[in-house]
Amino acid sequence: MNSAVEIWKNILFLLENEMTPTAISTWFRDIEPVVLEKDRFVLCCPTDFKRDIITSRYLPTLEDAFYELFAEKIRVEIISPTERATIDDKMEPLSPSIKDQYTFDKFVVGASNRFAYNAARAVSDAPGTGYNPLFLYGEPGLGKTHLLYAIYNAVRLAHPEYRIVIVTGEQFTNEVVQSIREKTTEQLRAKYRNKDMLLVDDIQFIAGKESTQIEFFNTFNNLYESGHQIVLTSDRPPSDMVRLEERLKSRFEWGLMSDIQSPDYETRLAIVREKAVQINLELPDAVFEAIAKNITANVRQIEGVVKKMLAMKELENAEMDTDTLMRALHELLRDKDSFMPSPDAIIEETSKCYGIEVSDIMSASRTKEIATARQVAMYIIRSITQLSLPEIGRIFGRDHTTVLHSIEKVEGLVKTDRETAENIRDIKSNVNSRG
Repeated sequence: MNSAVEIWKNILFLLENEMTPTAISTWFRDIEPVVLEKDRFVLCCPTDFKRDIITSRYLPTLEDAFYELFAEKIRVEIISPTERATIDDKMEPLSPSIKDQYTFDKFVVGASNRFAYNAARAVSDAPGTGYNPLFLYGEPGLGKTHLLYAIYNAVRLAHPEYRIVIVTGEQFTNEVVQSIREKTTEQLRAKYRNKDMLLVDDIQFIAGKESTQIEFFNTFNNLYESGHQIVLTSDRPPSDMVRLEERLKSRFEWGLMSDIQSPDYETRLAIVREKAVQINLELPDAVFEAIAKNITANVRQIEGVVKKMLAMKELENAEMDTDTLMRALHELLRDKDSFMPSPDAIIEETSKCYGIEVSDIMSASRTKEIATARQVAMYIIRSITQLSLPEIGRIFGRDHTTVLHSIEKVEGLVKTDRETAENIRDIKSNVNSRG
């Protein structure tokens, strides 16, 4: 167990005994292990807000888990994506991570995704010569990220000399904000514009963020005019991104666009079998068929139930039959239904959407921009949590009548202002994706 990735998996397993599934999903789902050095374990956190929360609330719990695993004290250090970029060159490469497993050979092709798969293969075979940019879109969990990393892994293998950068829309936004704050924009531009290929997952995240859109527009133009390949994924087509600048919409539509639909039964059955092979789990045909019939939403849910079956086999010595499957499905659905977004998560996503600091949203400021973001946060907390008006008021230091007024105001805006409705949709989507 010397891989940082494997170590982190074991730590997460230990944390499950100390924390709720919601807390783990909210705060640790997108944390990436960087390296283990003697008595120091380095983790990369996508946002400063989340890093501060983990450091203040969960660092002792993390270090206790490391002590339980190694029987010695390990200092946990949490860094930002920008800090990671400065130290990656000084460290030995990590053992292969889960992203290295995203290859074309392991992508199950069906009627719902064949066009996107063929487009991705074409781009990986001849980067920058045809479909540029390639824009893949569809609901979460359908395979967009898999195809993105399959392109990355195929090109990296065929052209080891290529300079490739792969990033999420959220990470790019965070780096832009940090570069402005620290006056390191030239370094940021050198990182992204001096490349042979740029791949961005969840590009919709940059919509509505003025500075980020300007930086990405110029980065896009620089790469495109140089004939370098750009691949983007999103949960919707550019035309549906209300807060995305028109000039970016048009550029995203310059190349080839392909949507990915939910898989049909035959494709789901093939996916179940492939996922079981990947984790060495043998299941009867009846169980394979039952999973394919019962899990219809997306690939992630299929993978989740297969892993749940494996856990039940290893931890409970359960029979791999349809009765165990129904129990696994019930527990997964129960876990999903019990997910309750925290006010902190909602406020954080509202902060990102409006480009306003969390501290400003929580302040007494009455400026229009801050007040609007605060009212939207109150509205979303009320609509997707079980908190009462007084409870919401206490979070923001207001009385319940102020909260009610804010909610009623936003309710009116949702009906008349398309941008507000789009903002709320984005925030809810980002919050719910944590569950």
